[in-house]
Amino acid sequence: MKTIKKAITLSLGLVMMGAASFAQSLADAKKAIDAEQYQKATSMLKTLVASQAKEGANYYGLGTVYLLTEDVDSAKAVFNNGIAADPKYALNYVGLGKADLQANNTAAAKANFDKAISLGAKDYMTYLEIGKAYFMQKKPDFAAALPNLTKADELDAKDKDPETFVALGDYYAAQKKNSEAYNIYLRATDINPALYRVNVQIGKMYKEAYAFPEAESQLKKAIEADPNYGPAYREYAELLLQWSYQDPKNGAAKRTEALTNMRKFLDLTDKSFDSRLRYAQFLVYADDYATLAQEVATLKSEDKNNPKEFVVIRMRGYSAVENKNFPQGVTYMNELFARTQDASRIIGSDYLYLGRALQGAGNDSLAVINITKGVELDTTKAEELAAVGKSLFDAKKYDKAAEVYRKVIKLNSKNPNMAMNNFFLGLSDYYTYAFADRDNKNPDRAILVEADSAFSKVTQLAPEYESGYLYRGRVNKYVDIKDNKENSKFLSLPFYEK
Repeated sequence: MKTIKKAITLSLGLVMMGAASFAQSLADAKKAIDAEQYQKATSMLKTLVASQAKEGANYYGLGTVYLLTEDVDSAKAVFNNGIAADPKYALNYVGLGKADLQANNTAAAKANFDKAISLGAKDYMTYLEIGKAYFMQKKPDFAAALPNLTKADELDAKDKDPETFVALGDYYAAQKKNSEAYNIYLRATDINPALYRVNVQIGKMYKEAYAFPEAESQLKKAIEADPNYGPAYREYAELLLQWSYQDPKNGAAKRTEALTNMRKFLDLTDKSFDSRLRYAQFLVYADDYATLAQEVATLKSEDKNNPKEFVVIRMRGYSAVENKNFPQGVTYMNELFARTQDASRIIGSDYLYLGRALQGAGNDSLAVINITKGVELDTTKAEELAAVGKSLFDAKKYDKAAEVYRKVIKLNSKNPNMAMNNFFLGLSDYYTYAFADRDNKNPDRAILVEADSAFSKVTQLAPEYESGYLYRGRVNKYVDIKDNKENSKFLSLPFYEK
């Protein structure tokens, strides 16, 4: 009898140990997800799925990681496997609904959410996850999210789970309703003070309000509480970078510190493709193109069809141009434009960088075509084209420079540099005519008329700029000499007197 009791006790103990181990492992996986250690979380959850094949929560966790890394097909497969393994577990239907929302299929999402509710109508987690699904997407549906979040809060009547309040805080923060979010976040930390993500979120809200010292205090609180919590370093890095622009005196030091913290974030994650991509994008904003070139050279997704590869190629091209490696820049930018599946993602700056690369590689004609296209898509970048005009002017290619400056003026007549653009247009026309006349090429007199018109515009836009009058005088002197060789009309005199 004692032997039987011992056996029963031992068996029960092993069962309890196994359950505790399972719970702890799932908790660890969730902690890894929160810390944005997605590869680590994926590995842990795959192990759990293999060892606890009938536990629906494992599948939901794994599918969630796939959604976070935008691997929708893998996520759907895992959620369906979870439903087959544990048909009564509601959240895998929520997972399918999340995948539907990412695919912009709201009707299918609603059907899956309804199925989840039919299985878990009394479980606050069902509504909590549905609510989060609606607003934690690229096109948030806040109206659909709130009733579900409110229902979750009602079902968790004893406020045992702080995640309900975290989700509600995130809901308001996503709408920039920071006062409401702040108060709800505090309720979450009342339940569990070790919610470092809440400190990070509050710090982010302070940053958005330009309350930089207060933001720094919140983020340092999270870092001091858990020096291994990567997202706190990332947010602190982004804070320091933004702060550096508002504090020119200490700007350089803050940018250096920002890069140090961003690197710390990368070291604390599992250096997944997504983590490295975010680091690379940060380097763009920090204007550290030398480091960026090194980072993107080896940054590659395991999935060759990953749409984020487009962003990586773009950064390779941009960094090559900024580092004056123009032939390589042409290669990368042509590779970017060759991705026909991403044609709709091409933006004005892509044409600008291709144009700059072509110009640096010595192909002025194609450079002008592409930079013009870039400015047409974003007229605020007219000075990019003006820079091409200036380089042509400096190279004494005056006729080509004039063509470019005319495009600059036409594309953005409200450009604050319009006076100088007209000045260089006038100079380009003036020298085009003068050198052609010197070489007895019989240039068209209309070129001088164009030059006079450009200098006239300069004197209107910048009446205090003496060179505008000086060169208008020279143009008219030229006209006077050509038209009145024996009896000068002194056409230049009024402008010289100015």
